[in-house]
Amino acid sequence: MKKLIGIQGNDRGHWVGDGFPVRTLFFYQDLGKQMSPFLMLDYAGPAEFPSTTERKGVGSHPHRGFETVTIVYEGEVAHKDSTGQGGVIGPGDVQWMTAGSGILHEEFHSEGFAKQGGTLEMVQLWVNLPARLKMTKPAYQAIVDKQIPVLDLQNGAGQARIIAGKFDGHQGPAHTFTPMNVIDLKLKKGSTSISVPESWNASLVVLKGAVEAGEGVVAEDAQMLMFSNQGQDIQVNVLEDSIALLLSGEPINEPIVGYGPFVMNTQEEIAQAMQDFNSGSFGRIA
Repeated sequence: MKKLIGIQGNDRGHWVGDGFPVRTLFFYQDLGKQMSPFLMLDYAGPAEFPSTTERKGVGSHPHRGFETVTIVYEGEVAHKDSTGQGGVIGPGDVQWMTAGSGILHEEFHSEGFAKQGGTLEMVQLWVNLPARLKMTKPAYQAIVDKQIPVLDLQNGAGQARIIAGKFDGHQGPAHTFTPMNVIDLKLKKGSTSISVPESWNASLVVLKGAVEAGEGVVAEDAQMLMFSNQGQDIQVNVLEDSIALLLSGEPINEPIVGYGPFVMNTQEEIAQAMQDFNSGSFGRIA
């Protein structure tokens, strides 16, 4: 089994735009090596929004050098970007955007959700790209709930939704540039083992509930259990029915240099990204 190496959480939130109250559970500047190929995770909500005719969210902003993955649990999010892609994602849906060489995008509450009001709960994950692919062509994957395989875990331990990667012989719909698993889990109370390959980093993000690992270490709402890359599989004791996100992947053993919405390998590449953005080469949102 993989050994528990730490627990991570964040009780302090901040706003992204005026539509997303988030807690950043990890960031590459602190945990880049331990979490690779993942760079960051923001957990938005759960938060209640009243009915409004205003656009709530974050306007046009750039990215380069990585991918953004948005998983919606409650509410609806509308997306548009400079490749001409866009749409609305709701509960169970996933938006997987490859910024690559450079993209502009905006994210707002959908018009329908804003008018109705209600609970917003979502995760945004940043996924790194290796140096040879950081300047790949921008792309967009809209993955709806019905496209995502749902499997029953062994011994009645719960269910797994395979967003990316392979789990128990089933393949998730997301295209990835390096080997990884992104798996939504509904865990039932009791002890369970979760399959993770040897040499991969692995973390279990507990969104709701309580999950114990190691020597009595318990992760509750918006906390994350981190495991060693040595060994296979992780063993946890689910203290109450829980919702969690399994992040595991083959590490990208390269320097990480970031500045705001740009994540590259050198300071020179960051300077070039800023120059390219300021010159308008990231395009525009129609």
